[in-house]
Amino acid sequence: MTVSLTTAQIREKYLQFFESKGHLRLPSYSTVAPDPTTLFTVAGMQPFKEQFMGAPAVFDGVANKRVTTAQKCLRIGDIENVGRTLRHCSLLEMLGNFSFGDYFKLEALTWAWEFLTSPEWLGLDWSRLYVTIYKDDEEAFRIWTEVNGLPADHILRFDADENFWPANAPLEGPNGPCGPCSEIFYDRGPKYGDDTWAEYAETRESARFLEIWNCVFPQFDRQDLAADGTPVLKDLPFKNIDTGMGLERIATVVQDVYDFYSNDVFAPIVARIAELSGKPYEGPQSVSHRVVAEHLRSVSMVLADGTAFSNTGRGYVVRKILRRASRHAYLLGLREPALYALVPLVVQSMGEAYPELKEHQAKVEAAVRGEEERFLKTLEGGIQRLGGLLSGMERGAVLSGQDAFVLYDTYGFPVDLTMEIAEEYGITVDEAGYAESLENAQEIARAGSKYGKSELFGGNQEALEGLPRTAFVGYDDLSAEGEVVALVGVGERLAHLPAGSEATVVLSRTPFYAEGGGEVGDTGRLEWEGGAGVVRDTRKTPQGVFLHDVLVEEGELREGVTVRGVVSGDRRAIERHHTATHLLHAALRAVLGSGVAQKGSLVAADRLRFDFSHAAALTAEEVAAVETLVSRWVSANFPVTWQEMPIAEAKAAGATALFGEKYGETVRVVKVGGSVEYAGEPVSSMELCGGAHVRRTGDIGAFVILGDENVAAGVRRVEALAGDAATAWVRERLNAAARVAGLLNTSVDGLEARVGGLQAQLKAAEKDVVAVKRQLAEAQMGGGGGAAQTRDLGGFKVAALKLAGLEGNELRGAADKLLDQSGADLVVVAGEKGLVVKATKDAVGRGAHAGQLIGKLAAAGGGKGGGRPDMAQAGVTDADAALGALDSAF
Repeated sequence: MTVSLTTAQIREKYLQFFESKGHLRLPSYSTVAPDPTTLFTVAGMQPFKEQFMGAPAVFDGVANKRVTTAQKCLRIGDIENVGRTLRHCSLLEMLGNFSFGDYFKLEALTWAWEFLTSPEWLGLDWSRLYVTIYKDDEEAFRIWTEVNGLPADHILRFDADENFWPANAPLEGPNGPCGPCSEIFYDRGPKYGDDTWAEYAETRESARFLEIWNCVFPQFDRQDLAADGTPVLKDLPFKNIDTGMGLERIATVVQDVYDFYSNDVFAPIVARIAELSGKPYEGPQSVSHRVVAEHLRSVSMVLADGTAFSNTGRGYVVRKILRRASRHAYLLGLREPALYALVPLVVQSMGEAYPELKEHQAKVEAAVRGEEERFLKTLEGGIQRLGGLLSGMERGAVLSGQDAFVLYDTYGFPVDLTMEIAEEYGITVDEAGYAESLENAQEIARAGSKYGKSELFGGNQEALEGLPRTAFVGYDDLSAEGEVVALVGVGERLAHLPAGSEATVVLSRTPFYAEGGGEVGDTGRLEWEGGAGVVRDTRKTPQGVFLHDVLVEEGELREGVTVRGVVSGDRRAIERHHTATHLLHAALRAVLGSGVAQKGSLVAADRLRFDFSHAAALTAEEVAAVETLVSRWVSANFPVTWQEMPIAEAKAAGATALFGEKYGETVRVVKVGGSVEYAGEPVSSMELCGGAHVRRTGDIGAFVILGDENVAAGVRRVEALAGDAATAWVRERLNAAARVAGLLNTSVDGLEARVGGLQAQLKAAEKDVVAVKRQLAEAQMGGGGGAAQTRDLGGFKVAALKLAGLEGNELRGAADKLLDQSGADLVVVAGEKGLVVKATKDAVGRGAHAGQLIGKLAAAGGGKGGGRPDMAQAGVTDADAALGALDSAF
């Protein structure tokens, strides 16, 4: 086997090989998806969707039914596994060769064999190649055994769940092109695992047998099941080839390294991370090193393709990836922007193949640094929010998993840090609850971005084609009758929907508002003769077809049936919050200035959320002014009206367009029929909006702003409540204040003074405690650090000491004093659960590194930690074991 090939050489050899077989080499398409199926390009075949469907195979004027590419792909469905497993990447390079109705299975499999085993190309040991095939694919079995000479015991047959594309297509669909596939594995040898190929057949998991190539053979047209339930698979008029080999995986095999983090692309990045953080890379357990390296590569590539950080769409995904990398850099002890400094290493290793990296390197570095700076401030915000949560809890209490997840999801605050800070308060974190909240969020994300190649050949869009626009009557009526126009399952029309099943229902006429303009979709019930169901959500297509997510509770629902739709009582609360959002927008512009522009919103039954452009946090006076303006509108009980008019006329009248909405020639204008005064000027509200609203402003009821926070550079977020939700919130806070006042033996009016007095007492007590702990440390240390054990280790004089009753700042102070008194080069001071290492400047100059030393000691003591060459600290569960590892740590 050729072991000296770099990743770049492997890529080039692959493309050259298929050029020699008559393929047209094309450059990688952008990571920005070439079609609206996904946000990003997620497969090598995705740019060729039209050719696979029969369009002419002509590229830049060159006709060729054979194409080869090295395609950069971005996949984030399992992003939480990146860094923790051997195989997950967010960015991967997919080496592919494609045939659009030209060659088929024989050529695909024999060329794959030739490229992998020929000394001219990769020169892999053929005896270590293994394959899987579809259970009934005798043609593939014959090619592998009779043409390529692969032993039959190197072949496993799997069912359609493993070796068919799309998975399980024969029985489950979707209808359309499909076919078997054959996956190629390489046996990396016993040093990567002691399992056998036969055992892989049972487990389907192995570090030893690594899948490197998948050959897909779309040869059938899957149609509806026959009457007896058997699949109908008809031969396609022309057969295609779609193969893909992950460059990161084949480089792992060719270079014979543990995983792709050790190949020639990743290794320099990982080494630089270790250098910057002072924490050595120790293989798979060094998850943070791996996450930073992998994610920085992804972010660099996507930014070079023109995507920018934002709060929506692709920009949000890229921000999420970078912030995950930043969190792990923070865990490594990096408190200043550092990831941008890794961009040149990505450009160095991949810039020749992807010249856009070189062209936009400066822009990428600047964007990454700016986002890092903002996120580090966000982390500080998370620390403040966590402190607020913990300060109201008693020692021994448990912080809910949901609270820990909100800190992670909203602030990007690592749960590791949450647990570490909570421990200082004597509070534990519900890790199981956190894991459950995280899994729920991931399920939602996966459902929202689920990708299968079948989607490239039609999903629900095809099933919805040709349906008429839905007549929406919900502005005036919260119940209405309509005919069932269509029942749609996963990618197909359904004839009926029995009790207990759930699908999308399309009605001719509906009172249910479809999600849009920040307003959530309506829920409620459908009722028909002999049956009923629950409407869980309502959405609509760009063509105006309303989609009702319905669970049938009783009876059976069929096309053509007349149903009565009844919107739930939540609609009135939603209407209150939507009109309140318009008034909030107008009030913010009046108080903060015309530079306020909406950047996003959520209108729900229980609250409203409003994002807007503004550079600074709102002062208490500004919040009060905004609330007062909205309350004046409510008290005036102005009428709220709406009408449709040409968009030019609406804009000329001063109507405000809402963020994210697309408008046609005719628009709906919602107007509050009166103005209120601010700073001597009238303030009014008139906006383009398709949402549901109250009839009069007095219907809104109480209104209260919960607070504002920063969500992006120059973007603030206000959350507010209206109606019963606002009244309940205010009453709850008043009751809470009364309870706290009672505990402190004062009135609500006297609460502020009472708390101020207690704070003064606490500060005085804290000073006394510090003095006592200092005396305790001095008593245990003895004069001149005489109580410390001092020894010569690794060419350094090392003093070690364990102190009872001290942690945190006291340990650091004791370490400083011991370093001064003992004359040692390094000192190690331990408490019951903490550890501090400090080194003199001279010792650092001679190679000492406190951060590396403490990492070894903490590992022996059941903890973790790190720091600079001159000072480091760690948390441990067994301080004696940590001190006992001193001799072996040098």
